[in-house]
Amino acid sequence: MSEIPGDLKFMKSHEWARVEGDGKVTIGISDHAQGLLGDLVYVELPNVGDRVEAGNACAVVESVKAASDVYSPVTGTVTAVNSALADKPETINEDAYGEGWIFAVAIEEPDQLNELLAPDDYAELLEDDDH
Repeated sequence: MSEIPGDLKFMKSHEWARVEGDGKVTIGISDHAQGLLGDLVYVELPNVGDRVEAGNACAVVESVKAASDVYSPVTGTVTAVNSALADKPETINEDAYGEGWIFAVAIEEPDQLNELLAPDDYAELLEDDDH
């Protein structure tokens, strides 16, 4: 089990959100999620300018085992996508919390962040899943 960075918030569906301080939130999937999926072979990104809704699917990650929707933890407009993942989807496997980010959003409702899990709560969720 890898370290869960303390600056992230999580969804129960294993997406993470990092508040960047300029009203933007960077989003990816957790190290736990990429481990369950296995080697990623394809990432379908949202488009810059797309409006995403909290809790709605807006991207897809595919591994040799399965395809999985990626849900947005917050509502807002996509401001950036990690286009490097098109050529190297395995970046998510190698660095889920860093270079493996998927997209960034200009958040409309910062209060939504309060509904996400803190790192300790997410770690607890994972422990409960394992038992």
